[in-house]
Amino acid sequence: MTADLCGAPGEAAPGAAVQPFPSFDAARATFLESLAGRSKRTRQTYATCLRRFEDFLANCGLLREPLTTDRLGEDLLERFATWLLHEGGIDSRASVTTYVAGARAFFRFLARRRWLAPSVSFEAARANAREALGRSTYRTPRPDRRLPLVVTYVESLALPAAGPGADQARLELLRDRALIRTLFCTGVRRQEAASLNRRDLDDGWSAQALITGKGNKERVIFFDEETLSAIRAYLGARGDSYEPLFLRHDRARGKPRQGGTNYRLSPLGVWRIVKRYASLAGVRATTHDFRHAKASVLLNRGAKLSEVQDILGHASPETTKRIYAHYEVSHLREAFDRFSASAEELAAALGERGAGQTPSIPPRPRPRRRGPG
Repeated sequence: MTADLCGAPGEAAPGAAVQPFPSFDAARATFLESLAGRSKRTRQTYATCLRRFEDFLANCGLLREPLTTDRLGEDLLERFATWLLHEGGIDSRASVTTYVAGARAFFRFLARRRWLAPSVSFEAARANAREALGRSTYRTPRPDRRLPLVVTYVESLALPAAGPGADQARLELLRDRALIRTLFCTGVRRQEAASLNRRDLDDGWSAQALITGKGNKERVIFFDEETLSAIRAYLGARGDSYEPLFLRHDRARGKPRQGGTNYRLSPLGVWRIVKRYASLAGVRATTHDFRHAKASVLLNRGAKLSEVQDILGHASPETTKRIYAHYEVSHLREAFDRFSASAEELAAALGERGAGQTPSIPPRPRPRRRGPG
């Protein structure tokens, strides 16, 4: 890492009043303490972002001696974004955006406390970071079109007969069918799938459920009958009253605590199940690919971006538009074909106007919609 990537630290303006500036470590600790009212996951995310920012500062050589906040220059957020993209080992622009957002929140906190040098403008630092991110290209998600084969593969597996020694394998296959159908049908995140409780959907008899997703935001998710049937089959075979919808069934899970909460399948467990069946089906897929596939099918079949935003639980419509705007091309083509007019039609309209009539160009017939491709 070269020194010029880090930029010069902020310097106090001539004649400015000298005030004590905290160390970077002390300011970070105070910032994280200020998040006490936020969710645990949010606090963990900010802490992770600042650890990554500290890695960047160490690469710059700024941590060779005690670093105080007045030495943080307003170009550091921009440099941080550039470092993540080119030297920080991060190949996902979404991850880079998250890390920079965490560091930006820290800078905003420092600005409110007047812990930045007087010559440093938070607005300029934020604008610099935005410019750096804007110069990057977002990798549009392209889920494998064969993703439905993961669902049909797990459904095609023979269910072990009930009996001694086969109960675990039978329950795991029923669980995996219900889980993969849930991911495919609803487009939920793996954390959201792992957090589902059986009462959320009335043991498989309710076609919708209210969940708390990313950012501690509530939203409704919807189930089709095939998914509900798979869930009912799984719960019926379990024969327990444990709270989580999806359980571990391995022998190492130990004794149940109240409600069987320690038996809950973890997000990592969800990820491993998907990777396993995707590999067996010969499909490149992760849990997030089910989410992208759901969005692409909805958009290709006519859903609006705002509707997909609500279904997926994106906090901002800009997130949905940035990720999935390319799927609108087919609808733009439809609008282009339907409402455009040829030169001959426009010339004929001019003739009608010359005859004292109001030109009228009827919309073209709606083209036949193709399948989801």
